[in-house]
Amino acid sequence: MGDTRATGPDPGGDEDRSGAAGLGEGFVRLLGDYERHLVSERDLAPHTVRAYLGDVAGLLDHCGRLGIDDVTELDLRTLRSWLAKLQTTGRSRTTIARRATAARVFTAWLHRTGRVPADPGAALGSPKKHKTLPPVLRTDEAEALIRSAADLADDGTPVGLRDVAMLELLYATGIRVGELAGLDVDDVDAERRVVRVFGKGRKERSVPYGTPAARALDRWLANGRPSLRVDGSGPALFLGVRGRRIDQRAVRELVHRRIADVPGAPDIGPHGLRHTAATHLLEGGADLRSVQELLGHASLATTQLYTHVTTDRLRRAYQQAHPRA
Repeated sequence: MGDTRATGPDPGGDEDRSGAAGLGEGFVRLLGDYERHLVSERDLAPHTVRAYLGDVAGLLDHCGRLGIDDVTELDLRTLRSWLAKLQTTGRSRTTIARRATAARVFTAWLHRTGRVPADPGAALGSPKKHKTLPPVLRTDEAEALIRSAADLADDGTPVGLRDVAMLELLYATGIRVGELAGLDVDDVDAERRVVRVFGKGRKERSVPYGTPAARALDRWLANGRPSLRVDGSGPALFLGVRGRRIDQRAVRELVHRRIADVPGAPDIGPHGLRHTAATHLLEGGADLRSVQELLGHASLATTQLYTHVTTDRLRRAYQQAHPRA
């Protein structure tokens, strides 16, 4: 992977996306204008742009099949029929909710830029998503995860030192995998023990990390990174075996591989470590607002999901331990 920062989640769905192929010339030009807006004005990550464009292309394809070839004819009824079609083809509630969001963002842009006289998506609802409690590690399982990687890094190999540093930092900060892969060396403030992170929409925040992560980062920067560095490494903090910026897929594979070494632990990826970090912070007494800031959540409602996790854990512990539960 190159030296461009890779930030933001992967909003890809569980189905194939319709591209611009088959759209009328006017819709193709419109899609091009919208892409420039997403890239230049909203500064979204490339895969986020692709996801939005895929959703909108699917909507425009639906319009074409209904005989609509002018965006001014797009109305609420058409939007609802598009979502209804998705439902009949077995799309999940989460997918349909994401598609509805993409449609609302698109129609708001159409209205704001004067392409339509009114915003047809303003009244478009979304199916309520089922709230699921994400699997998280217990404290001892999180420690065992990092210890399993540290045991393999005892030989001091650059890859081993890197893997320990990445796991320590993921668990210590709760940052997203894209944020981790996008880190540069200068983003680490070793003296203050904070890391500068660029999250969704390139929003910047500073996240603290503890002593174990600091030790792991020091070892990686002193003894690991110099061995993997090549002329094209650039400022990337974490490097792959070829000396380029670490790929998000490599980080995911690492977490799954090391989780398999922890008996009884749920099979989670980097996002599971993010859930774990947030849950452990709240269980340790951190307030919700602080956790929201650390995780980079735009809405406190997103962070509140973790309170359900901790409450669910408390309920299970009560039912198992109390004689009159």
